[in-house]
Amino acid sequence: MSEKRKALGRGLETLLPSRSATQPPPITAATGPATAPAQASGEAVRHISLDLIEQNPYQTRSHVEESALNELAESIKASGVVQPITVRPRQDGHFVLIAGARRCLASQLAGKTTVPAIVRHVSDEQAMEMTIIENLQREDLNPMEQARAYERLGSEFGLTQEQIAQRTGKDRSTIANFLRILRLPPEIKELVEKNELTFGHAKALIPIGAPPLMKDFARRAVKQSLSVRQLEKEVTAFMSPPFHGKPKPERAVDANVRDAEYKLRVALGLPVTISDRRGKGRVVIPYTSLEEFDRILEMLGQARNILS
Repeated sequence: MSEKRKALGRGLETLLPSRSATQPPPITAATGPATAPAQASGEAVRHISLDLIEQNPYQTRSHVEESALNELAESIKASGVVQPITVRPRQDGHFVLIAGARRCLASQLAGKTTVPAIVRHVSDEQAMEMTIIENLQREDLNPMEQARAYERLGSEFGLTQEQIAQRTGKDRSTIANFLRILRLPPEIKELVEKNELTFGHAKALIPIGAPPLMKDFARRAVKQSLSVRQLEKEVTAFMSPPFHGKPKPERAVDANVRDAEYKLRVALGLPVTISDRRGKGRVVIPYTSLEEFDRILEMLGQARNILS
């Protein structure tokens, strides 16, 4: 098991050519497995037909910016593909892409029939990790794509957050925050995916807890073009609603009761109080209008698990 994990941990070292490697031989056009094999030392680059390259089943990127793709295609028309893609061979003579999806798409747009490639003989597990880490080390993945990539490293490789941080060069707290935004409602994740909300906005919404209220805040942030700082202030104000009247002395409340009280305040958006004395007491939910009363009833119907 340790040997397998060690192999998986090579990451980009097994993906990218070594800078100290010997200069590869001149590239010759070819259309399949009959091309010159990769050298045992160094990296041999070969031209492979685009028709023989299959999509990467482990691709993290779900969206490619059309304008950026067109720019890359124009560059390839003028200068060719500067950095070879990476593939692995199949028994039927085809190849599966490991890294370079954008270069393949842009090459097709540029009218190319072949693309320079480095062929790697790696396992499914190694190919998956290489793809995910290569994508994570790029700067153009949106936050949701990054979050899903971190989740896959954890779920499919059994890596801890600390191990993921070490593999990707990120802080463990950053990994934790990306994983947390995966728990956001689908509507909010879609806004993040479309870059209508940033990672900072998504992170600011997490403490609210109740999905309907989170969506309300997200819509308001988009409609009013709130900055992350402005949204954080609104969420903070909501989480600590003002109490009217004369200030009262701090109540001595059991930690579990205080936690339940806090969750109810978050879920309902109202200054809920719980009075408990030896397991008996009452929950007080104030309201100021019939509309607010109706909203409370609706929210209570959706809040079966808020205390779990």
